[in-house]
Amino acid sequence: MRRSLQLAMLVTLTVFLAQSVSGYDPSQHQKSTEGKSKHGGGGKGHHGYGRPKGPPADIPTHIKERTSPDGRKINLNNSLVGVKGMAIMAESPELKNIVSMALKGNKLGDEGVRILTQSSTFKHLEYLSLWDNGVSARGAQMLARGANFSKLKELNLTKNQLGSDGAVLLADSFNVVNLTSLDLSGNQIDNRGAIAIATSPYLSNLKSLDLFDNKIGLDGLKALLQSKTLVNLEHLDIVRNNYDVESVVALEKTTTLPNLKTFVAY
Repeated sequence: MRRSLQLAMLVTLTVFLAQSVSGYDPSQHQKSTEGKSKHGGGGKGHHGYGRPKGPPADIPTHIKERTSPDGRKINLNNSLVGVKGMAIMAESPELKNIVSMALKGNKLGDEGVRILTQSSTFKHLEYLSLWDNGVSARGAQMLARGANFSKLKELNLTKNQLGSDGAVLLADSFNVVNLTSLDLSGNQIDNRGAIAIATSPYLSNLKSLDLFDNKIGLDGLKALLQSKTLVNLEHLDIVRNNYDVESVVALEKTTTLPNLKTFVAY
């Protein structure tokens, strides 16, 4: 199969994914509710209130309003419901069939992740965004070990505090075996984390990997491009990491990824 690798000089990257049969809307996870792409943009939200200054006055009602009629999807992006909101959701029988949770910007922290991992309410999750929630390596460990996450297909952890420790924990977890999309942008991940991802025996189904704005150097990039396990990877974004353009151009020629179509490096 003929590959076409593209090195594009991009500052803003927007990935459009086709809506799945389940009715999941990837834009809930790949974009904020302000209509911005993850790597930039601006403007007010289509919900009419721009960036909220605090949590909703009535959190249970807000949760209900943001849940789809069939109870399978919830979009709470930038709602600031916090740990209290997560605890309410964890005890809500109306969410027992939830498969998609967009939770960007809710100040959940590791405690919110703990509630998420321990509640049987979320055992059907397939799509999860915890973008910008102050999640650390401890939260990543909970995700890696939690019984609710073995069915995950898309995981967005953009702009958290995972570090390489968190990346290693996720890469070494059976919970990521069904992932087709993984976004770890802005998490202070260095070569060690990149190498763990590149050598993970559980990420062979991954099609999209976003490592924008980390601390990955040439050793980590080489491991990714020459990975023997990322055999289905089609899209790789490593913009804003620790390397020079000339070296990246040279490394790009050595890739052994059989299905890579888009490689965005600078």
